[in-house]
Amino acid sequence: MTAKKILLRLYNDYTKKYLKKIIISLLLSIVVAASTSSIAWLLDPAIKKIFIEKDETFLYLIPVAIILAFVSKGISLYLAKKIMIRVSGELTAKVQLDLFKSILNSDTKKLENKHSGKYLSHLTYDVGMLTNLLSVGLLAIMKDSFTLICLLFVMFYQNVNLSLFAIIMIPLASFAAKSLGKRIGKVVTQAQEVSGVVTSYLTEILKNYKIVKVYQKESFEVNRASKYIDDMKEKGIKIATVMVRASPIMETLTGIMIAGLIYYSAKLVGDGTLEVNNFFSFLAAMMLAYQPVRSLATLNLTISQGLSGARRVLPIIDQKFEIFDNKDLKKLSVSKGTINFENVDFSYQESNEKVLHGIDLKINGGETVALVGHSGAGKSTIMNLIPRFYDPASGNISIDNQSIKKMSLSSLRSQISMVNQETILFDDTIEANVAYAKDHCTKEQVIEACKYSHAHEFIDRLPSKYDTLIGENGTRLSGGEKQRLSIARAILKNTPIILLDEATSSLDADTEQKIQDAIMYLTKNRTTLIIAHRLSTIFKADRIFVIDKGKVAAEGSHKELLEQSEIYKNFYNKQLKNF
Repeated sequence: MTAKKILLRLYNDYTKKYLKKIIISLLLSIVVAASTSSIAWLLDPAIKKIFIEKDETFLYLIPVAIILAFVSKGISLYLAKKIMIRVSGELTAKVQLDLFKSILNSDTKKLENKHSGKYLSHLTYDVGMLTNLLSVGLLAIMKDSFTLICLLFVMFYQNVNLSLFAIIMIPLASFAAKSLGKRIGKVVTQAQEVSGVVTSYLTEILKNYKIVKVYQKESFEVNRASKYIDDMKEKGIKIATVMVRASPIMETLTGIMIAGLIYYSAKLVGDGTLEVNNFFSFLAAMMLAYQPVRSLATLNLTISQGLSGARRVLPIIDQKFEIFDNKDLKKLSVSKGTINFENVDFSYQESNEKVLHGIDLKINGGETVALVGHSGAGKSTIMNLIPRFYDPASGNISIDNQSIKKMSLSSLRSQISMVNQETILFDDTIEANVAYAKDHCTKEQVIEACKYSHAHEFIDRLPSKYDTLIGENGTRLSGGEKQRLSIARAILKNTPIILLDEATSSLDADTEQKIQDAIMYLTKNRTTLIIAHRLSTIFKADRIFVIDKGKVAAEGSHKELLEQSEIYKNFYNKQLKNF
């Protein structure tokens, strides 16, 4: 994507909305430019009328005029910056929200193939540089361009020959800035990549801190972090070094120019073609022009950073989704809740190795079916195909004879509740975590769901009860308590189809019984697919499917499979007999 296309895209999608505020800021920038140039121009009559002609009237008028010019400049600059700060904040929020929406709606396989820390880096680091271009960079272009034009006008007004000599600096400064801009573009891209790696690493360490502690890897991780942070430090130093490299170039050019101007001006004053008051006014305008020239010369660096950020953010915002909610599709209507897999194949894109081979299985409405099999057999993949986290490579999945691919995604997922093996909770209150399943539900409904899941009894003992904050992923709760909250959430949603990936963690007998009772209530008269790890769950299932190497190896009741399936018998003897 070229720089021109990126800038046009950013204008149409983001900046255009704030055009009125930008125009107001533009007008204020013109006032700033006029005020700055008037200060330089006022030195002409100040020297001539006050110091040479000793006119007492101007002794009062010119100082007042200079004060007014500075006040006008200060107020206008403050208001222009205030407006652009607001625009910057609005732009940042808008870009971050668009990026967040796109990440949230991304296909599951894309989310799984990229570390969450890199997405966080996009949301903060990259978006920050992008919006810096659209706000700070835009204000600098407006303010400094107008100021330079007005000051050049004063310079030419005072003396054309001196002005022609002075503006030689502008193309030289532009050439230097262009050269630095190319270098900083590469460094910024590298820094963004390193920032993503560091964020990913820190996210993992904070998530897995217990493993670090129990294996006494603190020193190892500190050394690892030191390498990542040093890399980021070096990239940051390199960016800052390249950016300040403009300073000696600009200072040198300015020094050469001023030295030449003083020599040339002395000749002109000696010849009588330049008066002292004109020279000082010109010199003031030229010195005031130094700041906008330097700012505009280094603006290329801000643009390079912003474009680099845009090149990382915009492709994510623009990504095409393979699985999305098409409102034109029919809504799924569930009467019995019968789920049918017909010759379903599936393979993960990154490996291209088939995970499922011609899966044919039927779960009758209201029936509880257990999937058993060794790890990696394909059980979780079968479950994940039902809510369309993935789509099969071939074959068809239907609910009540309606192909799920031809039904709207929202209507499909509204009929499904899911309880994961690893309980997923948010850093919020107990009430908010359970209520997440259903919009606009009442507290009474939440309490009722928690009673059915046997969660109410432990919640009622907590000081803040349902307002208790449970920490990141429920760190302040036990494993059994988290499972019961997850089941309560599914009970509250009250859907005809239940997908349950049973937790493998061992629990005490009392907690185990409570969770089994909660599952029994949750799955009663509902179409239920369970990835079973407990013998008690398998016994209660209406039917059992044995999954082996991505195929349905056998199906039947526990007793039937013990007699008919060698795989199931071995699996039972090795793994389930101990439960």
